[in-house]
Amino acid sequence: MKRILLPFLFIIPLTAYAQDTFSIVAVDPVTGEVGSAGASCVDLFQTTFSTDDFLSVLIPGVGAINTQAYYLASNQNNATAQMQAGQTPSEIIQWLVANDIQGTPEIRQYGVAAIVNNLPEASAYTGNSTNDYKNHIIGSNYAIQGNILLGQEVLDSMEVRFLAEEGDLACKLMAALQGANMVGADTRCAPDGTSSLFAFVKVSQPSDAFGAPSFLASVRTYDNSGIEPIDSLQILFDQMSSCGTLEINEINSINKKNVMILDVLGRETDFKFNTPLIFIYSDGTRERVMKIE
Repeated sequence: MKRILLPFLFIIPLTAYAQDTFSIVAVDPVTGEVGSAGASCVDLFQTTFSTDDFLSVLIPGVGAINTQAYYLASNQNNATAQMQAGQTPSEIIQWLVANDIQGTPEIRQYGVAAIVNNLPEASAYTGNSTNDYKNHIIGSNYAIQGNILLGQEVLDSMEVRFLAEEGDLACKLMAALQGANMVGADTRCAPDGTSSLFAFVKVSQPSDAFGAPSFLASVRTYDNSGIEPIDSLQILFDQMSSCGTLEINEINSINKKNVMILDVLGRETDFKFNTPLIFIYSDGTRERVMKIE
């Protein structure tokens, strides 16, 4: 089991709620992996949360649930029970809205993805009183959601990076977080010069026990530290997983023609040193490339 966590400590709680901002849930019906990633400008050193991935629940071989925006453990527990009972992502969302523990679903935000009859399904919900900017994106096997955001560009960038990454589910989730690696992605962290204050990625294999994902990496930073948690998380992640970025000399040995170069946001670009790029080839395949100068 590969798990790297930064140490944490407890101080007095400041609030019973957390406005967790940008996150993603996703599943891979081929491998049976389920996973999630997220980050927020909440100083977890000033709360009673014992883990950095508290907003996410993974049910191995089944699905992933992220509960955020005025997070309540009771709503999360109810969502978990619904998934364990065999409800689909959209059914879970409908149930949560109708049965909010405090009767205030309009301030909540949820993302749910699952493998249903060997096919991926995803759903999301953003309450109309959740803090702006707020929105969500639903794909075939993923849901991306956020609130208190810089703007729609945060979610769009997360989606582009997730789809462009050709590695396994953990690599795709880490790439999605990097898509939100911009100052003030969570607007509360703009004065800190960071996107957020904590971040995590976790993935469960079908054989994992509930509550014990085989891949978990997380970090938390102090408010006003100026440390970007997504960058710190990437360092931990790279110690645990290789996502197959290729050097340019490896690409040159492949017998196919490069027809286009994209940046990590999916925009056409020219070749650049020291920059992650995506090479598109004449046979329709693509590779991640980076040449260090």
